[in-house]
Amino acid sequence: MSNEYNRASTTTPAMDEETTVPVNAVFDMARQGDVESLEAWLDQDLSPNMATTQGESLLMIASYHGHKATAHALLARGADPDQRNDSGQSPIAGASFKGDRTMVELLLAHGASVEGAANDGKTALMMAAMFNQVDVLDTLLAHGADPAREDADGMTALSLAKAMGAVDAQRRLDQ
Repeated sequence: MSNEYNRASTTTPAMDEETTVPVNAVFDMARQGDVESLEAWLDQDLSPNMATTQGESLLMIASYHGHKATAHALLARGADPDQRNDSGQSPIAGASFKGDRTMVELLLAHGASVEGAANDGKTALMMAAMFNQVDVLDTLLAHGADPAREDADGMTALSLAKAMGAVDAQRRLDQ
């Protein structure tokens, strides 16, 4: 069986065909916010850092979909708040893109890097700026995000906000 869920993290042993079906269900639990079912698997020693073939961790999936209780359960069981996917994107970048301030705060409270960058050099602050997520922008700035930092193309959060027409983010960063 070949699909995006067949890869586990480097700390999880390779899984056979019989194990793949429950693993697929585990990723669906993270996506749907089924914290009780996911906790049952985690309590049976399932790695909280398991990831898809694209490197999407359970925490990244839960964070992106706004499932705070699920993200908290994963973090409480040792999920890495800075685990990156194959593009170098982190859970905090996904939550910033979505404008989920409380998820960003949860990730920061559990040690997520405010300055971590994807392979293209974009930080969570840049994602928030590009997509006009001002509440997230303010939260990241309050936690020390550097508005002068540049991505791989030499763009700052402000220049990215301008390029994307994110007017509110531009105003906030121009202060």
